[in-house]
Amino acid sequence: MAQKKAFVLRVDPKLMKELEKWAADEFRSVNGQIEWILNRALRDSGRLGTEGTDHN
Repeated sequence: MAQKKAFVLRVDPKLMKELEKWAADEFRSVNGQIEWILNRALRDSGRLGTEGTDHN
């Protein structure tokens, strides 16, 4: 598995609360949910390329 890069993300508390709910609904961690959202947005926009991972 490829090593992941860590970084700090500041999020509005209301947004964080909704992310936590969504992640729980999908049986993911909040970190996993954010990564899934980003991956999907990049894939949908055609910006991901072939090296991207699929987190269905």
